[in-house]
Amino acid sequence: MKALFRQAEKKDVQRILEIVNYEILNSTALYEYGKRTYAQQLEWFEQKRREKMPILGAEHRNRVIGFGTYGIFRPWAAYQFSVEHSIYVDKDFRANGIGKKLLTHLIKWAKENGFHTMIAGIDGSNQKSFEFHKKFGFEEVGTFREVGFKFDQWLDLRFLQLFLNETTMDQKSISWDAQ
Repeated sequence: MKALFRQAEKKDVQRILEIVNYEILNSTALYEYGKRTYAQQLEWFEQKRREKMPILGAEHRNRVIGFGTYGIFRPWAAYQFSVEHSIYVDKDFRANGIGKKLLTHLIKWAKENGFHTMIAGIDGSNQKSFEFHKKFGFEEVGTFREVGFKFDQWLDLRFLQLFLNETTMDQKSISWDAQ
């Protein structure tokens, strides 16, 4: 399947919202209960832009079919070189290599922008995502037991980590090139 990978734009927020809301209502990929509103998703989009964090969209036939992003792992200064990423692909377009390309781009951008490590937080029951990340070299570093509760069950949260190439602090600059 051919897809165009590019920086998401404001016009993509509605489609991103649809993908996110599907996951909220039908999976444990997001530990949320209720659907997000357009205003909430737009604020998320604008916050990413203010923080100069990428939102990469995968487009097929003029429609966003997936997206990936990352942000600083925690909101304190000492975490400024650690990012946590998220990747979501529309249910009808999975197993076509979209997630692989999204994560490849995100890792490349994180390296180019001087980040030291990338973190994945994955629901403990999501073995496909776990195996997907292992193929990229992510290593499991811990599990928080029963930290979430959704669909009448306790959820474990697994953390995986990938160390990126060594860079110096003064090399950190944001690049929006999606090529």
